[in-house]
Amino acid sequence: MATVLSVSGSPSATSRTGRLLRHLDQRLTAQGHVVIPLDVRALPAEALLGPDVRHPAIARAAELFARADGVLIGTPIYKASYSGVLKALLDLLPQYALTGKTVLPLATGGSTAHVLAIDYALRPVLNSMGAAHIVQGWFTLDKDITVGEDGSLTLAPATAEALGQVVDQFSVALGRTPVLAAAG
Repeated sequence: MATVLSVSGSPSATSRTGRLLRHLDQRLTAQGHVVIPLDVRALPAEALLGPDVRHPAIARAAELFARADGVLIGTPIYKASYSGVLKALLDLLPQYALTGKTVLPLATGGSTAHVLAIDYALRPVLNSMGAAHIVQGWFTLDKDITVGEDGSLTLAPATAEALGQVVDQFSVALGRTPVLAAAG
C-alpha cells in the first residue's frame, strides 16, 4: 500500500486537530497504509521562522514529503485561513514538493463561517505545489470533537461517518495514484 505523511499544522500540543489526525492515521494504517505523523509545532521555531531550509529538521521534513505517496494535511482555521506554522513549513518546502502526490486537506474550527477556508485558502497552495490529486477535503467543527480526560477522542456520529467516507476516498485515490520512481 501507500506511504502517507500525516501533517498536523496545529501550534498546540493539546489540539483537537492533531488528535483528529492521529485518530484518522489509525484508520489508514488499518487499511494497510504506512502512516508517518509529522507535527509541525515540533519543528524548531528558529528554522521555521528563519527561514532555514538547510536546518536538519526542515531537510528531514522535506524528505518525508518526498517519500510520501499521499499527504494528509490537517489545520485549525484561524481568521479564515490555515495556521501560520503550517504556512511557514509549506513556504520552506521545494516549490513542487507535492508533485505526484494525492492530498487530503482537513480543517477544524469553531464556526461554520470558516468551512470554505479549505477551498479558498489551503487548496490553492497545495495545487501550486504540484499535487497530482487533491481529494475532497473536510471541515470539522470543534464541538464535534470530544477529548476525554485520558486523551481518547470521540467524534459526533455524523462527523465520524463523514470523515470515515472522506478518508476511505483518499485511501482509494492513493491506490490509483502511480508511484513516481525515485531519482537516483
